[in-house]
Amino acid sequence: MTPAARIAAAIDLLEAVETASSRPADAIANDFFRARRYIGSGDRRAVADRVWNVLRARRRLGWWIGDAVQTPRLLVATSLLLEGWTLSGVRGAYSGGQFAASGLHRPENNVLERIAGHSLDHPAMPEAIRLEVPDWLLPRLTARFGTALTAEMAALAKPAPLDLRVNALKGDRAQAQAALAAEGWVAHPTEISPWGLRIDGRRPITTGPAFMSGLIEIQDEGSQLVAVMVGATPGMRVVDWCAGAGGKTLALAGMMENRGQIVACDVSSPRLDGAVRRLRRAGVHNVERHLLESGDKWLKRRAGSFDRVLVDAPCTGTGTWRRNPDARLRLVERDLSELVSKQAGILDTAQSLVRKGGRLVYATCSLLEEENEAQVSGFLSRHPDFVVVPLWRAWSLVNPAPSGGDFLFLTPARHGTDGFFAAVLERAA
Repeated sequence: MTPAARIAAAIDLLEAVETASSRPADAIANDFFRARRYIGSGDRRAVADRVWNVLRARRRLGWWIGDAVQTPRLLVATSLLLEGWTLSGVRGAYSGGQFAASGLHRPENNVLERIAGHSLDHPAMPEAIRLEVPDWLLPRLTARFGTALTAEMAALAKPAPLDLRVNALKGDRAQAQAALAAEGWVAHPTEISPWGLRIDGRRPITTGPAFMSGLIEIQDEGSQLVAVMVGATPGMRVVDWCAGAGGKTLALAGMMENRGQIVACDVSSPRLDGAVRRLRRAGVHNVERHLLESGDKWLKRRAGSFDRVLVDAPCTGTGTWRRNPDARLRLVERDLSELVSKQAGILDTAQSLVRKGGRLVYATCSLLEEENEAQVSGFLSRHPDFVVVPLWRAWSLVNPAPSGGDFLFLTPARHGTDGFFAAVLERAA
């Protein structure tokens, strides 16, 4: 594809993302490229990167555009100009030639002429716009991070690296590094997770032998560390309550050396079905799946019978914005209140499975106190037979725990991971 054709495709993809604003952008992009298989891998990456650049800077671009209609065409053009393209270069990309976007209209030209010579950031921008966060969320993030807020939001605005977890059932990190090197990928060990490898940028590793053989899985280092907090060992009985497609289930199976029992639960049958292929590829055979349904008697029959119950709860996902920059554009304050209520209900239900002396591990990929520490405090007030296991006691790795206090709290700026929170709660014996 020519540079102009890539820009035209980026405009089309951004229009699809903005039209279907309730769907995640990565899902829309997958559908977009699946319907255009003639677009090669390098072109796909360039088109997606262009759109993700717009999504990461969406509020700032809107500030520059001002009262003009913020169409995908104008957003892409503004992004190019503020990244350092010349005005004539942008106009040339909108030439109207074969496979190129049609020529710029007078209102579009007016905007571009007004902002030519500027860069993306400007001191007059309101703080929420400069930091690319919803207005209503800024006070909460300020209370959380204080003087570190700018650094944390800057880290969330950067593209995430590609983190991999080595499947201990198939090999070790050295073997995985060698396998990836044979495919042309340089992978470095992560600093904290003993199973983690990191590759800079997005790479098509899912079609290579290392991935296809089950030696590696894609999983952020922070997510791997949440699995560490479960403290699962061979022979235990473990529940992954919000298992989804099984990312943490796979990590737990490796920790347990395929011994004992893991029950992967979820309310979505398609998500659980999606885990089947991953489990087979990984060589996992100590996992059973259970679909959670209204009136389910399984919960009552299994009450008090598990050593560990992991609740990786649905949340705002504020810790994953570097991977999902569109999510911050969809998030509204009502979502937070609804999720907090849902999280409390899930915890109240899942705790019944924990045996005496067993542990309930609550985790989110949120940065917000309401979904994390406050949620734990509320749970403990309702269930006084549980106590917090402080991080120093729950942490099982040789490497020192990455954060202080009672809970695991990871952020991109401090730890180079997605934002994660995890609390370990133990039922009295």
